[in-house]
Amino acid sequence: MTKHVTIVEDDPDVRAVLERSLGADGYRVTSLESGAGIEDVMASGDVDLVILDIGLPDIDGLTITQQIRRYSDVAIIIVSGRGDLADRVVGLEIGADDYVTKPFEPREIQARVRSVLRRGRHQRGDADQHAGDAHQRFGFGNWTLDTTAQSLNDAQGRPLGLTSGEFKLLEALVTRANRVLSRDQLMDACYGNASPAFDRSIDVCVGRLRKKLLDDPRNPAIIRTVRNGGYIFSARVIRH
Repeated sequence: MTKHVTIVEDDPDVRAVLERSLGADGYRVTSLESGAGIEDVMASGDVDLVILDIGLPDIDGLTITQQIRRYSDVAIIIVSGRGDLADRVVGLEIGADDYVTKPFEPREIQARVRSVLRRGRHQRGDADQHAGDAHQRFGFGNWTLDTTAQSLNDAQGRPLGLTSGEFKLLEALVTRANRVLSRDQLMDACYGNASPAFDRSIDVCVGRLRKKLLDDPRNPAIIRTVRNGGYIFSARVIRH
């Protein structure tokens, strides 16, 4: 099924480059020059990825990211002229899957879009392919991780919303529980050859996961930091 990418970019030249490069890659593209209308596009329910500029004329991309994350796990890539570390951290902390700094080469955008969609949780084709497979479930604490259905549910069976990056990181940690994993190992497990635009993304993603899992960052019991080593999943894991 053709993937649907929505671009929110006020610069007509950048928007045209994104439209051409993604269209050439076979994606269905919807373009907006401001934040107005993004809710209507999202309401269609068939958007696979959103590319957002930060400096929009009406509402900034960070605010739009926060709004989208309240109701959707759709993949999000922020494209911005702001390359400061603080801006990248904020973008990833509020739920973006990747952050690309302008100016960029079309091939870079194409590669990052493919990478984010490849590790996305809501790919209908993959869901259909695995529909008949035996589910691989892992229980820890009050949570159940289903790596086949790509879902995380609480004790009452309610799903917890995770971004694609958060899910891949949690899957890597849970399936390698009680082993110290370096940031490089986690980057490779989550992103393969298409690493994010900045190398602290694993730390940011761990912080988001701890918050969602109610794991006290000052004294974590689920995902512990190993000084000069990386991270270790310390909770007892039961495979169902």
